[in-house]
Amino acid sequence: MLGYFGPAGTFTHQALRTITTEDGVAFASVREALDAVRQGAVSRAVVPIENSVEGGVSATLDELIAGAPLAIKGEIVIPVEFGLYVREGTDLAAVRQVLTHGHAAAQCRDWLATNLPEATVTEAGSTAGAAAEVARPDSRYDAAVCARVAGDLYGLTELAYQIEDNVGAVTRFVEVGPAGRVPEPTGADKTTLVAFMRRDHSGALLEILEQFAVRGVNLSRIESRPTKTTLGSYCFSIDCEGHLREKRVAEALQGLHRVCPQVYFLGSYPRANQRRPEIGVGFSDGEFAAAAAWVASLSR
Repeated sequence: MLGYFGPAGTFTHQALRTITTEDGVAFASVREALDAVRQGAVSRAVVPIENSVEGGVSATLDELIAGAPLAIKGEIVIPVEFGLYVREGTDLAAVRQVLTHGHAAAQCRDWLATNLPEATVTEAGSTAGAAAEVARPDSRYDAAVCARVAGDLYGLTELAYQIEDNVGAVTRFVEVGPAGRVPEPTGADKTTLVAFMRRDHSGALLEILEQFAVRGVNLSRIESRPTKTTLGSYCFSIDCEGHLREKRVAEALQGLHRVCPQVYFLGSYPRANQRRPEIGVGFSDGEFAAAAAWVASLSR
């Protein structure tokens, strides 16, 4: 059984349906979904991790390392398109109270300001939850900004569609399971980890970045997150191109282990776009092996 950050009708639910025909188990928060994996209530859970407009999803980045070890098993990337949905009989001029998720509000800010300048926008726990609330006959909200699937699910009327300010925006979701054996590389993989600085000093971030740069490993995402200990103390959530079983990635992680007090390995898994990384001269597994053999020959 798979779980997901719900409720039904969210983009996370839509992402789940791309990998299974099961309805899945909806959880009210990312924490609950990931804890359900840790406790064995579900085998895996789908949660959002990154949006092309708003960046990383803080709850997921933090909760992935907040308990028993977890690992990302795969990623799903879907387009994010929003509409304005109301109860039957409501027209645009009557909309004064809009309910939606914070990320949706941010991604539709210009459209809302232009078309509903007098409306108050209130944040909900999810876009689907906003649709469910607006569908209630006694709701104080006039409209929801949500996905079409949520508007249809709750029987709302679509007043406008594709109201997002950034056409082509996407959200990336990850399928998370218990930590265990790392799958074999496909050649088009991504590795996710979290690295902690030993202490705050000049060049601390550079020490981390150098471990990847000198081994030809490209980073596709890096974000700082507070460690929640003292002000100014940060860790770094990182996605890099490649797989743990590739020499350049393995050696980069070994380097991190030397310079960081703690490194969380969160999995190597196939990339959603199946794009293979460009490996520079001197960084293929064969070239690493040849270099190691040459060094070994020197001591014979």
